Amino acid sequence: MSMKLAILGLLLEGDYHPYEIRSIMKDRGMDQYTKLQLGSLYYAVDRLAEEGYIEAVETIQSDNRPDKTIYRITDAGRKHFELLLLKKFRDIEPVHHPLYIALPFSRHADPETLGPILQTRIRDAEHRVNQAYQLYVEHRGFVPRSTQHLMVGMYEHAKTDLNWLKRLYADVIDGRLGIKGDPLPLDEDER
Repeated sequence: MSMKLAILGLLLEGDYHPYEIRSIMKDRGMDQYTKLQLGSLYYAVDRLAEEGYIEAVETIQSDNRPDKTIYRITDAGRKHFELLLLKKFRDIEPVHHPLYIALPFSRHADPETLGPILQTRIRDAEHRVNQAYQLYVEHRGFVPRSTQHLMVGMYEHAKTDLNWLKRLYADVIDGRLGIKGDPLPLDEDER
């Protein structure tokens, strides 16, 4: 459903070939929060076309490449887009992080093994923070505020993840993961 929402949303901006849709999604950093497999994209485009939510406008033929079909959104597609959009805003989904299942048991890990793994994750998180910041800086002058909210949210989430990993790393190095009754401090604003 998320892929269909993205496709319909981008087709509201203009008529595109699926590969162009994928390029726009990558350019806007959408690959950071949704899977961008080309096969899934083409499948979703086919389904949307079968359901009458999009239609082919033009097919560009080339001797040495497959035909390129350009699509546009239909009136039914606009209505379906709005339903999908509002559903996403209504849906409340718990946050899942890949480390959540491992954290309660991390006190049993060898700190000399876990520490370097966390250092690698921290470097990756620093990269994501920088990447999200750069994406926002490069696009803020010409994307709508709705997209800016997305980009700022991605940046803030990346910063939070980075700070969390650094705090975890410090406890691993200090051998504090097994300590009970010593609460981690929260920012005063978080209460």
